[in-house]
Amino acid sequence: MAPIGVFDSGIGGMTVARALTARLPHERLVYFGDTAHLPYGDKSAAAIQAYSVKICDVLLQHGCKVVLIACNSASAAAFDLVREYLGRRAHALNVIDPTVQLVREHYAGRRVGLIGTKQTVGSRVYDTRLAGSGVDLRSVATPLLAPMIEDGFVDDAVSAQVIRAYLDDPALTGIEALALACTHYPLIARQIRAHYADKGEAVDVLDSSDVVARHVEAFLTLHGLAAPPAEVPPEHRFFVSDYTDAFEATTRLFFGQQVDLVPHALWE
Repeated sequence: MAPIGVFDSGIGGMTVARALTARLPHERLVYFGDTAHLPYGDKSAAAIQAYSVKICDVLLQHGCKVVLIACNSASAAAFDLVREYLGRRAHALNVIDPTVQLVREHYAGRRVGLIGTKQTVGSRVYDTRLAGSGVDLRSVATPLLAPMIEDGFVDDAVSAQVIRAYLDDPALTGIEALALACTHYPLIARQIRAHYADKGEAVDVLDSSDVVARHVEAFLTLHGLAAPPAEVPPEHRFFVSDYTDAFEATTRLFFGQQVDLVPHALWE
């Protein structure tokens, strides 16, 4: 059975890959992290689109049946182009639609917060797709969180202080749920929940990785693309556009186990 292609600006999308392997243990993944151009959060839409198309070429070479953009910034800037570029060769999915669907179904008429990169928040893609839903969306750009997480500041005093500074933004006052609109953020979901618990506030923290994994499972089932059960676990492949030992070490944080990263430059 053909694999699922997953790509991100770096290794943050590994949180989605980890959720996919947990929920869909028979599916084979081909992951591409564009570590040469991270972060996408401060790149122009045109640049992100160019990177995304080149990555799609790599994933198509590996016969992927689905290409999942596991990055909110790339989903906002490049999804329509990627879907058109792939055409009939592969199905295109993103990480924004599943979260939008969840918020629409469960939080109509309620106030919902959202945190993400400058690119994601600035694109107003969530505002646009939630228009008419009755959701009172309050978005805050949190540009320090992704690099903080990639540098390994998770579950410590540094991350707690940065998280507190962002979540205490007046724009997020009175929210009933908080959407984590960056695939890095599931790694600090526990700290975010603890922040609200310490304040005695009941806020649902929406972990995008689990939401996306459920969406992919439903999509594969609907379209008859799910891999059949197999006795031998699938062998996943992981590519990066710029390899360093630091990236290899950090993948353990995101994916939960050691993986071998294979260098694959987008432009030779």
